[in-house]
Amino acid sequence: MVVVIQIFMAKELFNLLRKAHEDRHLPGFRLLNWHFFFTAMFFVYGRLLSQPLVNTVTSDKFLYQFVSSLIKYHMAICYFLYIAGFMWFILTLKKKMYKYQFGQYAWTHMILIVVFTQSSFTVANIFEGIFWFLLPASLIVINDIFAYIFGFFFGKTPLIKLSPKKTWEGFIGASVTTIISAFVLANILGRFRWLTCPRKDLSTGWLECDPGLLFKPENYILPGWISQWFPWKEISVLPVQWHALCFGLFASIIAPFGGFFASGFKRAFKIKDFGDSIPGHGGITDRMDCQMVMAVFAYIYHQSFVMRQGISVEMILDQILTNLTFEEQQSLLMKLGQILQERLEHS
Repeated sequence: MVVVIQIFMAKELFNLLRKAHEDRHLPGFRLLNWHFFFTAMFFVYGRLLSQPLVNTVTSDKFLYQFVSSLIKYHMAICYFLYIAGFMWFILTLKKKMYKYQFGQYAWTHMILIVVFTQSSFTVANIFEGIFWFLLPASLIVINDIFAYIFGFFFGKTPLIKLSPKKTWEGFIGASVTTIISAFVLANILGRFRWLTCPRKDLSTGWLECDPGLLFKPENYILPGWISQWFPWKEISVLPVQWHALCFGLFASIIAPFGGFFASGFKRAFKIKDFGDSIPGHGGITDRMDCQMVMAVFAYIYHQSFVMRQGISVEMILDQILTNLTFEEQQSLLMKLGQILQERLEHS
């Protein structure tokens, strides 16, 4: 799904600066854009999915050796694919077309850096657990909907000149609603193991794991004045809900700036929408501007404040399976067995 969205976004953005007259004199030039796009895709997803791919093919010796070699030379393959595209670009340069061609070359790289790289973090979040993809994505949708609702009914004060229809009333109302929704939604999603367990391979089976302390409910006794007005004396809260408040805060205050950036960009090129992929709503890019910013934040936040740091048994096993040959793994097993045997004899 994410790859399909990225392809549609790339198509819309490639066409944004396209000029039919110049393209007629440059046969195959559009194909060069897609060469760079799929090279970037191979590089990014190769790095993100290398370990799940190894875990998937471990049982088959031939496939395991092939995948291990592919991972080992992955960076070199990507580099030479890029160099091939670079040489292709140089060889297609035509007199009186230099400015247009170099502009397209720069535009292609901007798309790959600003759009593709950011949205690729979504896949990394999915492998950490669908929870870390679904919660941030849902909060952007909730914020967008309630910004419209509050703006429609109460909006009077303009928020920013780039988006004349945005109002302070809509922005504040959506912010409060999004933060509350983040706290509640995290409690609902966090109770399903299939959503919270990380995916270690590329299979599609049901997930079962120890959800960890983040997803184990803790009971909090409410103050007396609250129990006078409401029937609850204590509430059950998942620790991850406190992290969700940070997601809600970011989705309501920072992420909308992705939309403001897109609005300014469209005004600069005097267009209403990036495309017409979604009838009545514009292009895929119009719907994904804030999602890209949110995906990067969700990944960085998870890696920095949620994921346990340090070396674990799983991390060491991943390194062994990825970087050592089958013979080296056997040798390591024998040496480890000898060391443990010696320790047992001395203890």
